[in-house]
Amino acid sequence: MLDISELSRESGFSPSKLRYYEEVGLIRSVGRRGLKRLYEDEVKTRISLISLAQTAGFSLGEIKVTMGSEGRPDLDRTVLAAKADAIDVRIKELTALRDGLRHVMNCTTENHLDCPRFQRIIRVALTKKQVDAKRSKRNPDKG
Repeated sequence: MLDISELSRESGFSPSKLRYYEEVGLIRSVGRRGLKRLYEDEVKTRISLISLAQTAGFSLGEIKVTMGSEGRPDLDRTVLAAKADAIDVRIKELTALRDGLRHVMNCTTENHLDCPRFQRIIRVALTKKQVDAKRSKRNPDKG
């Protein structure tokens, strides 16, 4: 058994975040030692899964669904595939951004705004922002 301060120290999550995870049903304590909540050792696995899922871009609501009611992950492979596809898209976007920044950094054009490639990068960034804004308006809970 771990009390909340031990779990915080071992997991790297603050006690307030652990209490919040308990409040929203992601983890659960099994009792108390004085005023401190107690957790079974297996909660470290759940916290690791929560951390991994957040890194992958899942919301806490999505994570709660995948955690299952008994604490056993109930992973929907189509949801995982969609998230992996979204990460692939993000990697491509970041790669293009990195390459664009490197180009601008090394561009010999006196004024970057005169560089055709930099102008193209700016147009693509604006177009993406507009598309994202429209998508966010259609799906406000996904934004």
